Amino acid sequence: MIRDITIGQYYPAKSMIHRLDPRVKLVCTLLYLVSLFMFRSISGYLIATLFLAAVIRISRVPFSFIVRGLKPIVMLLMITVLFNLFLTRNGEVLFHAWIFTVTEGGLVTAVYMAVRLIYLIIGSSLMTFTTTPNELTDGIEALLHPLNKIHVPVHEVAMMMSIALRFIPILLEETDKIMKAQIARGADFESGNIIQRAKSMIPLLVPLFVSAFRRANDLAMAMEARCYRGGEGRTKMKPLRYKYRDYAAYIVMIAYVVLVVAVGRMLPLHVWIF
Repeated sequence: MIRDITIGQYYPAKSMIHRLDPRVKLVCTLLYLVSLFMFRSISGYLIATLFLAAVIRISRVPFSFIVRGLKPIVMLLMITVLFNLFLTRNGEVLFHAWIFTVTEGGLVTAVYMAVRLIYLIIGSSLMTFTTTPNELTDGIEALLHPLNKIHVPVHEVAMMMSIALRFIPILLEETDKIMKAQIARGADFESGNIIQRAKSMIPLLVPLFVSAFRRANDLAMAMEARCYRGGEGRTKMKPLRYKYRDYAAYIVMIAYVVLVVAVGRMLPLHVWIF
């Protein structure tokens, strides 16, 4: 399960998506995630599916690698589906047993919410798969630069987010090593009830926290040794500049949002609405 968590990882490849400006990828990802909640029809989901499939194809990130990152959210996905399935009471009753009632509206809502959650995870993951942590930091800092006028520490915020993304795969790898070492010593992380499983995680969490604090201390010492004093007065070796492909990506993304909202909302609601 630890190896299935791909969030924060970068997948190197030579694609048009990888070469885009990080600011473009951040804005387009945000627009795509917002667009998932702006239509209410099957046609809207079809357009969103085709658009996402095209982006995955262009990015050259293996679909199996993307799907592997969905495994850790299976439990969250099931909880979301069950809540929408049993708590939505509109439409014709399809099933009723004891306190559980499944209606037509609840079934449709549960399916659509599951699809939205999956697309949301895939869409946001594609940004980290195709953007290095350094590029992501520069893009966030550039987009939030106007907030400097109201004394928001934009550089420090972007730096913290970059460090957090860098530490995710490192901590996952460290967790995997510690788990294998504890299992080799007779530890059991799978059997027993919830309380027993929680207690069995203590031998895993303690060395993991110690390792995380040690790495954080080493990083702080390395930054001090390199005379890091924040973002004031710092220049960039590779300043961000928009190119023609970046403007083209903005145009494509805006066209997609207009299309999915127009088609998704203009079709007859009594047929497609959930």
